[in-house]
Parts: sequence; structure tokens; C-alpha cells
Amino acid sequence: MSHWPLRKQDITRPAYRSLAQGIAAAIDAGSLRPGQRLPPHRDLAWQLGVSVQTVSRAYEELIRADLISGEVGRGSFVKSGPRETIEVPWFRAPTDSPPIDLSMMTPVRLPIIADAWRDSMMRLADRLPESAMLSFRPRQTMSLYGGMAAAWLARCGMVVPAQRILITNGTTPAMFVALMTVAQPGDIIATESSTCHTLKPAAKHLHLRLRGIAGDDRGMDPQALIAAAGAAGGRMKAVFLLPAGGGPHARIIDRERRAELAEAAAIAGLMILESDPTGPMPLRRPAPIASIAPDRGFYFTGLSKCLSPGLRLGFLAMPEHWAEAVLNRHLSMTWMATPLMAEIAQDWITSGTADALLAAQRVELAARNRLVQRSLGPMAHGFQHGLHRWLALPQGTDEAALVAAALARQVAVAPGSGFAVLPSGPALRIAVGGPGMGELDHALRQICAILPGGSPAKGALDGQPV
Repeated sequence: MSHWPLRKQDITRPAYRSLAQGIAAAIDAGSLRPGQRLPPHRDLAWQLGVSVQTVSRAYEELIRADLISGEVGRGSFVKSGPRETIEVPWFRAPTDSPPIDLSMMTPVRLPIIADAWRDSMMRLADRLPESAMLSFRPRQTMSLYGGMAAAWLARCGMVVPAQRILITNGTTPAMFVALMTVAQPGDIIATESSTCHTLKPAAKHLHLRLRGIAGDDRGMDPQALIAAAGAAGGRMKAVFLLPAGGGPHARIIDRERRAELAEAAAIAGLMILESDPTGPMPLRRPAPIASIAPDRGFYFTGLSKCLSPGLRLGFLAMPEHWAEAVLNRHLSMTWMATPLMAEIAQDWITSGTADALLAAQRVELAARNRLVQRSLGPMAHGFQHGLHRWLALPQGTDEAALVAAALARQVAVAPGSGFAVLPSGPALRIAVGGPGMGELDHALRQICAILPGGSPAKGALDGQPV
């Protein structure tokens, strides 16, 4: 539903949410343009056969979502300027019962996570170092927790000395630091045809240009990367990759393709920015690309996607000759990682808590991925321990309408277009970690009910790529 004006038959229950979704879709599609005045409350209520209160509530939702502005005495207007980030694909007032959220990629909310936090805080209460409370010296933080960071990266297949690891407040700050280090405003960063939702706004803020590179079922095409770098006339500085299942397509790139991409980057003179948000969650995966090309590879991962959303800590491994530049960029942006978070992470890793949480997550995610595979069939691409599945839709499917239809059934999913760098077919990204198992089963049934042609053909669970 991306047309304007809306019709009576476009409105479903709850009416205010359906109206807000319809207006939001029209703004996204360009049917409603920046600065355009929306109809007065009474006029729109009469046109659509709803109450004035329904229109008022819908407009309030759109104002809260920063899509429109309300000006006393003048009316309501579409806000000017493009939206810079992917909005959560549903709107709700704080008092509403929220839908089942399959749009956000989070680890499973296991009860033992709360136990881990409580037990760690109790242990630290008796031995919290003074540096965690009083220090604001970045180098001291790095020296205190570098060993912990190196131990975690070793679990990810990256064996690097502590002096080549920067500790950050999460994966996204690490990504920003890496981008700022290797590129200047106006430079080009190559990436896959669909990429993580944080890269697009990050590039915009840093005045960098993204260049999507075509690929196949095994990932980015190395020869296409070399050709694109040659055509860029020296302005392409790096290639951004998500080879370990954290990207939208939930694809684990095989060893051979990883080696080919490392070689292609060397031929093209590009740095490698390798994002691995889920860290060691996937078992039996190949070594990181950055370990194949240590002189040009930046590798970053974090703890919030694989252990606990609240544990905001990230690790950036970099080539030795870039270490000083990386530290300076980090100082200019966020100064240092929060010592208390680093202290909790160190306690979890050294006490065995982190490994226990990882093992529990794998068991639960395997069960959830089996459920998705039974419900949606082989078109829901992913792997055994992934946090999400990528559901390709038939060509011609109205992606926005399908997202709205799911929301009408109280299920929130992420549209594939939000991750696209190159034009691609319609798709949904379906996260599996957020809701309870019963809620996930119910949500999948609702999705099956609205898919074009009904539920996809059933298939066996994907094998774990190696």
C-alpha cells in the first residue's frame, strides 16, 4: 500500500495503525513528497470513513516516527529530507500491545543471561578494580583488557596479539573507526549487493560512497570486485564484507571464495573491512578473511549479538602498521571503551560464563532454525545457528504490502529493500531470537498465511557450510 490518496478499502483494523502505515508507505514510495500538506483531520476522516480520533492518533504516530510535523494553525506536513536509517517496520504507541518482533536481530533471551549478569556483578562487587571506576585513560583500558580481547578473537579464528586489538563500545563503533581510518570523504567502499543496515547511514555520515558488487550463491564475485575497483579510478579504498552469516542473506562464505576475495583485494589495492557481529556463534566455519590477509584486513566483532544485548563491547583487529591511526580515530570519536563493560566481559570470558552462554544459544537457535525451515521451507535461507533467515519472495511481490499485512496480524518483519545496495528482488529478513518459541511458531504461521501462493514447499534443514 504505497499509493496516495488512500481509499476506504485500504484501512484495516486497528484503523489508526493501518492509516499510519499507509501514509508511511506513501512517503517511502514518493507518492507523498517532502513539504506536502496532509488533509485536515476531519476531511481525511470523512474520506476514509473513520473517526477524527483515529486520524489524530495516526498523525501522532507519524510525528513520533519523525515522518511528519504538526504545525498549529497550518496543518500537518511531510517532513523534508531523506530518512537516514531503516525504521523499525511498525509503529505503536507506548500503551499498545506490541507485535511479535521478528525485525530485530538479537540473541535468544535465555533466563541464564539474567543469572550471568547477577552472578558477575556479585563477584565484581568484591574485587572491582579502581581503574574501572576512576580511569579515563584509553591506553590503560587497552593494556588491562587486551588479553581478554585476544582470547575472544581466538574463538573467532583470529589469532592476533593484544597490541593489534582496539576495544570499543560495540561492533558499530568499531566499524566507524575502520571506515574513518581507510577512507576520506568522497571515497568509495565496495560492498555486497545487500549489506548490514548500519553501513548505509555510516557511509552517509562520513560522506563515503557505497558501490554494490554483484555475486552469486557463494558471495561477492572476486572478478567483479577487481573490475569495479579499476573503473573507480583509484577512489575505491576498501571492500566491506560479512562472510560469517551476519549479513542479510545469512550466508557463510566458503574457504575458497574467502581466499579468492583476499587475493582480489590485494590485486585491486583495497583494504578489507570484515564485520562479524555474531562472532564464534557458528560452529565449523572457515577462518576470517582478515586472517588470510593480515596486512590489509580489519576484522571487528562484538558480544551483544551472541551473549547479551546489554553487553556493549566490541573488538577491532587491525594491521600492525595501522594501529596508531586507528587509535587516533577512536580517540576523536568515542575516546575509549567503557571500563565497567570490559570488566564484566572479562569476568564472563575468564569464568567460563561466556562459553556456557554460547553453548546454550546454539542449542536454542538450532531448534528455532529447524522450526523456521519446517514452516517456510528451503526458500528461507540461513544456517543452523543463525539469528535470522532470508526469505526471497516471488518476483512482482509487493514487499511493502506484505510487511504491512504481517503487521496487521501483529507480526513485525524487516523488508529486504532496507538492506539493498543494488536493485534486488523482494524479500523479508526474519529474525528468530527475540520472541519465545511459542510466539515464533505463531508468527511463522501468520507469515505463511499471507505469502503469495501460500506456504512455500517444505524442505530439510540447511547443512552447516564449511
